[in-house]
Amino acid sequence: MKIKHTIYFSLFAVICLTLPGCDEDFAEINTNPYSLSTDKIPENPGLQELALAQAQYVSMNGLHWRFQISQNLFSDLWAGYYATTATGFDSDRFTQVGRWARLAWGSFYSQAAPQIKLVEDAARDGELAVGEAIAKIVRVNAYHRITDYWGPVPYTEFGNQELSVAYDSQQSMYQDFFTTLDEASSALASGGKAYSGSDRIYGGDGAKWRKLAESLRLRLALRVRYADPGLSKTEAEKAFSSGQLITNSADNAFVAVDSDNRNPLETITDWGEFRMSATMESILKGYDDPRIEVYFDPAKDGDSDGDGNPYEGLQNGQTKVTLGLGQNPNHSDINEKYRDVAKGGENPPIPVFQASETHFLLAEAALAGYSVGGTAESYYNSGIETAMKETTGATDAQIQAYTNSSAIPVSFDGGTTPAVTDIPIKFDSSGSVERQLEQIITQKWIALFPNGWEAWAEARRTGYPKQYPRVVSDNPDVPANEIPARMIYVSSEYSTNAEATNAAVSSELGGQDKNNTKLWWDKK
Repeated sequence: MKIKHTIYFSLFAVICLTLPGCDEDFAEINTNPYSLSTDKIPENPGLQELALAQAQYVSMNGLHWRFQISQNLFSDLWAGYYATTATGFDSDRFTQVGRWARLAWGSFYSQAAPQIKLVEDAARDGELAVGEAIAKIVRVNAYHRITDYWGPVPYTEFGNQELSVAYDSQQSMYQDFFTTLDEASSALASGGKAYSGSDRIYGGDGAKWRKLAESLRLRLALRVRYADPGLSKTEAEKAFSSGQLITNSADNAFVAVDSDNRNPLETITDWGEFRMSATMESILKGYDDPRIEVYFDPAKDGDSDGDGNPYEGLQNGQTKVTLGLGQNPNHSDINEKYRDVAKGGENPPIPVFQASETHFLLAEAALAGYSVGGTAESYYNSGIETAMKETTGATDAQIQAYTNSSAIPVSFDGGTTPAVTDIPIKFDSSGSVERQLEQIITQKWIALFPNGWEAWAEARRTGYPKQYPRVVSDNPDVPANEIPARMIYVSSEYSTNAEATNAAVSSELGGQDKNNTKLWWDKK
């Protein structure tokens, strides 16, 4: 544990973004004997810049294998975006494979967390107010993702250089997130610049970082809606009244990539281990949604279910026997833009937060009765419009026709299995609040693609979108018609940080470190 939680930082890791061919070596290296102590960083602003760039990239699991074992093999599947087609991959049947989980946990605490702390501490020590504010926002974005996976995790005590590192409760972490965003937003009220040469998201533009801070506030405010309604309302209304939300796609937050630090999908799609899910097919095909052609490609074998449409999804949780028959040719791969550049891919930037999400968050906030300047229906429609324009070349007329459509999802297998749900695209203004929430979150789920990390969190929080049950669940704690509520702690924490881990399980998780143990905010 001591190695993982010390606040030392490898010079190799910092300069990795600038050197060709660094990715492959970096994947195999967790520590470097030639470490750089953080007390040297304030004297070298250039190293701070490089550390920030790496922190942004690795906190979003930028490297291909880190992304696969952290997101693609867990949340991407459990959110219902893909189904696995590899016989050796059991996570689609709800088995939390220990080695993958250990690598996911270790990737964050040995790579992302130290660099985030390094930049924030160095900026504070160097009295770089704008730089410190940016680092705080990066911290909130990174840690909310980790606590939304596991629940209580090391946070305030990270970097204490002790053998035992205490876990923070998720409730206290969220409270600290809001306080931290207050501090960052205030520091950025006048804009300013910092880390212009290395900031992979906004090029050091403090005004845009403030918009990300307030948009994250809105995301987190809705995340705690069912656990602390008062806090949710206060923070959501504060975000809205700031006038600083990301409502225009020009302000979208993406981590920029390049030939050495690529979008991880650009690599893992070549491995051919996942395809479009049946839930995706039911919804996108039923809605005649133009994004199906942007997200996926037609199945290599064409229309296999006889519905006249070559986009084919696979029901999650297939048995090893079925997977052994080979499912790739007759199911849709992810769109070629996400594939290797050498094979026609585009190496797109990594999404952090997009304007369409803001509109759907405001739609839910309005539905909950918060004062956010609009109605659930108006924000729902503007969310669809913004999402369409973010991903397609649809005209205003085409978008209006879509939002007015009464189309509903369809069967994924030509009629043998019913559609996954019966909600139409057109906002059901006379429907129940719950039905309207399902519409909002289902469209939000479509718009979030391929951000399965966030989509899984929303699926647990709201129960939407509805998903087809797994064919088989191998996890006795998670039935086939449900999804995991959290990740269980990794074995290395029990062997090297046992006292703190057991304390967290006892005090915060009711003594149950299981995949069906609900997180603090999961109270619906």
